[in-house]
Amino acid sequence: MAEHSSSSGVIAPRETHAADRRLLFVCAAAVLIAIGAGLLAEALTALIALITNLAFYGRLSARFASPAANGLGPLVILVPIAGALIVGVIARYGSPAIRGHGIPEVMEQILLNESRIAARVTALKPISTAISIGTGGPFGAEGPIIASGGALGSMVGQVLRVTADERKTLLAAGAAAGMAATFGAPVSATLLAIELLLFEYRPRSLAPVALATAAATAVRYLFHGIAPVFPVPDIIASPGGEALTAYVLLGAVVGFISVLATQALYRIEDAFEQLPIHWMWWPALGAVVVGLVGWIEPHTLGVGYDNIEGILAGTIVGKAVLVLAVLKFLSWAIALGSGTAGGTMAPLFTIGGGAGSVLGSVAIAFFPGIGLDVRIAALVGMAAMFTGASRALLASVVFAFETTRQPLALMPLLAGCTGAYLISLLRMRHTIMTERLARRGVPVITEYSVDYLSQVFAGDRATRKVVSLPADRTLEETRAWLASGEGSATHQGFPIVDGDGALLGLLTRRDLLNPSASPAALLRDLVRRRPVVVYEWNSLRQAADLMVHEGVGRVLVIADDGSRRLLGILSRSDLLAAHERRLDAGRRAEPTIKLAFPV
Repeated sequence: MAEHSSSSGVIAPRETHAADRRLLFVCAAAVLIAIGAGLLAEALTALIALITNLAFYGRLSARFASPAANGLGPLVILVPIAGALIVGVIARYGSPAIRGHGIPEVMEQILLNESRIAARVTALKPISTAISIGTGGPFGAEGPIIASGGALGSMVGQVLRVTADERKTLLAAGAAAGMAATFGAPVSATLLAIELLLFEYRPRSLAPVALATAAATAVRYLFHGIAPVFPVPDIIASPGGEALTAYVLLGAVVGFISVLATQALYRIEDAFEQLPIHWMWWPALGAVVVGLVGWIEPHTLGVGYDNIEGILAGTIVGKAVLVLAVLKFLSWAIALGSGTAGGTMAPLFTIGGGAGSVLGSVAIAFFPGIGLDVRIAALVGMAAMFTGASRALLASVVFAFETTRQPLALMPLLAGCTGAYLISLLRMRHTIMTERLARRGVPVITEYSVDYLSQVFAGDRATRKVVSLPADRTLEETRAWLASGEGSATHQGFPIVDGDGALLGLLTRRDLLNPSASPAALLRDLVRRRPVVVYEWNSLRQAADLMVHEGVGRVLVIADDGSRRLLGILSRSDLLAAHERRLDAGRRAEPTIKLAFPV
């Protein structure tokens, strides 16, 4: 927090505002980063398509093609292995930071490294991911694009003269822009940044991120038009009460599946950690499974956005979708657990959509009149899977709406995702994004609340009975007064006031008992620094920040009428005591209205 010295000669908190010219500067930088992230997303998508065409079809083309139509037969097993070997070499000799999901690594840099990401990660992450996915890795491009966009924002934030908080905002803006450019979903990308990256909800961070996602979506529209990413045939029937109840239960079941999937993923990671070979070879071992599964079910290879579209449209149903979801999970979990470069969102959407479709079909078969729609069930399952794994509840709901633009699915989505969210909270301590960080000893708090100290006025918590000393009293008289025991034993600092009661400064017991000071000196002459004060309308948060900034253990509370009249004193113990009411509000349960019943 910045402070200033007022014209009256005191050090007091500066009145802060939600917006200033710095915010406009950060917004402008965020928009430029978003345009770069949007172009980076297009380049990475084209690179994935190029590698896919070369690896599976032997042709030079940047037009997207699914690996599922390859005619390699058993030789398809070798393609993911070759790609994983290259990724392992890049990670070993380039940067180990390219390994992993993408989002957890970005979170780690925000929490531990003041949002600084090495420049080479910006280049190596998309390249390694393109190789991994292009050679059949069962990942979506969105996770690495998010990571690359975040790295771009971080790099710009390291070049520009910005604060650590502003650099975090630029990193989050780049990451959110990457998601928006991939899916054309600016609102959910903004929410994802708030729920997983920013660790706050403030205008200074919200505005740049929102502008960035809008700019990145505009870049996507320029290349691909405004059609939804996952078009779904129009849903006519509005769900009733029974259907909504069923969607809550469906979401809860999928939420439980997401917990199992997360736990299985990290158990696989633990298993690879026990291998007696260097980690650069682990992706190749995981790729053996990817290749074998891809030989059995080619649709598990690659990004699989076409699979999600088919599940949501209802063209992939029944046994086919069940086999696809199970094999996709097996391939993805082992590949990602091996430490290769890849993302989590698209695989989770495929697995969750498949689970929702199967559960919806079973429910319709047993309860045909309940009003379920298998397409909505698949959509709820898709969003609920990501909700349970990441606990990004609002981002998941809005994402499913933005990518399909089905307004009648909003209520089922909110109901189902909330069910998944509750199950995840009850059954899993850490999310798929935070488990790795927790294992490294990094605390991640995803619960946001208003700072209690910012809601309490300094004047309401200050100690009013303050023993002040007249400025014209001599030091000798003051020492005699202290020795007589009349001086308050609880006071460590004494405000010095003039004849009109105006505050001049503060002297501590150490100042008063300093043997080098002349006994004949007046107290006004011993004041060496301007008083550190807060006004009665300042918050306790401002008072606490001022204490830290000035290196003092107490601040004086004065009237804001120009008189500098002393009202009280505020110490660090007063700040701690102020939390008693907050703690009491969270632990005391009692009725505030007592009902009286006739006897």
